[in-house]
Amino acid sequence: MSSPVPDPRQGPRRLCHLADLPDRASRGFDPDARGRDVLFVVRRGDRLVAWRNACPHIDGAPMAWRKHAYLNADGSRIVCAAHGAQFDIDSGECLLGPCLGQRLTPVPLAVGEGGDVFLIDP
Repeated sequence: MSSPVPDPRQGPRRLCHLADLPDRASRGFDPDARGRDVLFVVRRGDRLVAWRNACPHIDGAPMAWRKHAYLNADGSRIVCAAHGAQFDIDSGECLLGPCLGQRLTPVPLAVGEGGDVFLIDP
């Protein structure tokens, strides 16, 4: 099973505004209207990281336990709802669980001067 990320050949595409992303929280996105979130963004202050919504343990396994819920209770790690693996938010490295040492797939982002958040070419 796979969970493709948006086609980067389409150029920068607007995801949302920075104000739409609460601090120390996550949000899933479906930029190609596929009917499910294919990537998610985590905000920590002014820093954003984005990851493909697919656990490396079982490629394509969605990560959230409910809409936009990709983090553990204290917001310190990303958690896979399928098997409880925990990942470092900044590196995407699995720190606990069956995919120990593997990493999430990063999705490049950019924030425009007006605060709009864009998907960019890798």
